[in-house]
Amino acid sequence: MHYNPLGDSDMRVSRLCLGTMTFGRQNSESEAHAQLDCAFDHGINFIDTAEVYPVPPDENTVGITERFVGRWLAGRSRDKAILATKATGPGRYAWPRGGQLNFTRANLRAAIEGSLQRLSTDYVDLYQLHWPDRNVPMFGKARFEPTLEREFTPLRETLEALGELVREGKVRYVGLSNETPWGLMRFLQLAEQHGLPRPATVQNNYSLVCRTWENGLAEIGHRERVGLLAYSPLAFGYLTAKYLDDPAAPGRATLFPAFVQRYRNRPRLDAAVADYAALARRHGLSPAQLAIAWAHSRWCVASVIIGATNRIQLEENIAAVDRELPPELLAEIDAIHDANPNPVV
Repeated sequence: MHYNPLGDSDMRVSRLCLGTMTFGRQNSESEAHAQLDCAFDHGINFIDTAEVYPVPPDENTVGITERFVGRWLAGRSRDKAILATKATGPGRYAWPRGGQLNFTRANLRAAIEGSLQRLSTDYVDLYQLHWPDRNVPMFGKARFEPTLEREFTPLRETLEALGELVREGKVRYVGLSNETPWGLMRFLQLAEQHGLPRPATVQNNYSLVCRTWENGLAEIGHRERVGLLAYSPLAFGYLTAKYLDDPAAPGRATLFPAFVQRYRNRPRLDAAVADYAALARRHGLSPAQLAIAWAHSRWCVASVIIGATNRIQLEENIAAVDRELPPELLAEIDAIHDANPNPVV
């Protein structure tokens, strides 16, 4: 397993990160622990979770994923695992924390204390804002809409609150998620001006069918040494081509159709998936391995967040880390993208 620096931090994380959003809905606790064991046996040292997991989020299951991870961590050497979690933002759910979800000092302190308790640890290595407090296009939306503006916590106040958690040792580094170029640059500017923690990472959607990071955010990441944590490299399973082969195939898209709206009814998605799947098979790869191998090969990616619902899927995904894609294959991928760019945005 190859290890990359995590942004401008002193941490080195595995090229693949184990995502945990299925733990508690699609996976039992014993299955979750087996996945964690498998991942660490293969050299993965990086776990990503969130206080709102599992997905789809539900007020009756919120926090279960962190508890599963915490019980797995108990009794193990804490310094062997790099643990990331996320604070839920406002605008989507009326919970957790009684709906107090703006990124104020009090709300972020309540969020981290709850996560630390569930995770059975006294610190997290990377603490991320799950999505912005303010109005931004995200989760499949491509256009900023001023008419949707709402009150939001000033970014400096949020960064000062995170700085307190860093000074207290509850958080080592901070990160953003589902963030825009304006948001990232503003956080970086405030950190420099006021001696506050710089975002080390941004966790954004990045896959063969969603390469929007490569526009404004890629340059910022390069020049400011901010790592991309690429989530949904398989586009909620669509890039495995299983739904193309069988629209009723078991998976998140058929179990929770309302949760995958960013991938449903996208007229160009099936064509892109078919092209990438055919390309993978011509080169002796599964469609899933092509998608993950491409993502981890990108210069802008610090770590690719993978997930699975069983060990066979997980081992197939992990095996992709050993597949180096030749230049001619990468050129074919770019040609498909150029003909059908970003079909889920």
